[in-house]
Amino acid sequence: MFRRFFLKTEKYDACDYLVVILTTMLVIFGIVMVFSASYYSSLSSVSGSPFSYLKKQLVFAVIGFVLMYVMSYTDYHLMRKWSLWIILISYMLLVAVLTPIGTSVNGAQRWIILGPVSLMPGEIAKFGVICFVASYFAFDIRRIKSFFRGVLPMVLLAGSIGALIVKQPNLSTAITVVGIIFCMMFIAGLEKKWIACAMGLGVAGLIIVAQTKTFWARRILSFTDPFKDPKGAGFQAVQSLLALGTGGFTGLGLGKSVQKNLYLPEPQNDFILAIIGEELGFLGILILLIVFILLIWRGMQICMNAPDRFGMMMAGGITIMIGLQVVLNVAVVTSSMPVTGIALPFISYGGNSLWILMGSIGVLLNISRQSEQPEPNAMTREARQVHLKKKTSV
Repeated sequence: MFRRFFLKTEKYDACDYLVVILTTMLVIFGIVMVFSASYYSSLSSVSGSPFSYLKKQLVFAVIGFVLMYVMSYTDYHLMRKWSLWIILISYMLLVAVLTPIGTSVNGAQRWIILGPVSLMPGEIAKFGVICFVASYFAFDIRRIKSFFRGVLPMVLLAGSIGALIVKQPNLSTAITVVGIIFCMMFIAGLEKKWIACAMGLGVAGLIIVAQTKTFWARRILSFTDPFKDPKGAGFQAVQSLLALGTGGFTGLGLGKSVQKNLYLPEPQNDFILAIIGEELGFLGILILLIVFILLIWRGMQICMNAPDRFGMMMAGGITIMIGLQVVLNVAVVTSSMPVTGIALPFISYGGNSLWILMGSIGVLLNISRQSEQPEPNAMTREARQVHLKKKTSV
């Protein structure tokens, strides 16, 4: 029954193994850094064991590799058939998490607890919008040239999902989801006037919010001078900068971070890059960013070589999701933008983010499996015609 969903022929055995290697490197490095960053906070927790976060992250990683393998052999065209259901489920979960069904932690209501598993609808929404936008424009690429058929539906999609995520509140995920939709519209062929209009509206919106005295205004302005309120709005940014500054070029050494000792809150999560910088220095961060750049480059190669428009849009959306999260996380950790709480892909602690990312990498691999790869010794059509003419003339 399920045989038609999978690709099992020799024709599709080869995939982009560089993507597999880079992803595996990032996940293994993430496990090591989660253990290092969480050691002291884990030891000080209720469990009293320094290995509690490590054990959970190992389980998350194993499940993630299974997802990546399964999705790499699952025909990605099924995502097109299921795209409407995926986005509808994303909407329902985003609404459900704001009801008593959702669980609130530290003032944020972002989780739905189902026994031993907790779901983050915001993470699921990222994959949902990728599938839906890819399917929407793959059906008729000319839609992007029309305001009412292309631009307006995407604005409504971004606005509605973004508003539900901000309500949690989860500004970083909302920015990521809206950014994914906008960048996928650009891949589809969005006209320059709409790009300029969107950028203008975004800047105007930030200026208007910054002029108010709301919570969001304080968050937006705190990054400009985090040391102005080092124990309040700028606390996390200050501790992050101290960690990066202490690490210098080569770092203090793996496991020797000082800021992770209850100075930097939840160091294994959104600010794990600061711990990497403190322990492995600028050099460690540079190598990590090179690996990310290589992964993003391979993702764009798969996007450009995709066998059809839907595959191109899916590969582009997945690559954009990874790239956006890397850029936002680095910006937050270096106090180049307001603290929003964005996970570093494949590195930060957490199951939902890792599963969505690794499952998405599986889809990326499946697209690469179905891309037409020219045989190295194959004769081109033009060369074959010349060869046949020479042969017949003889």
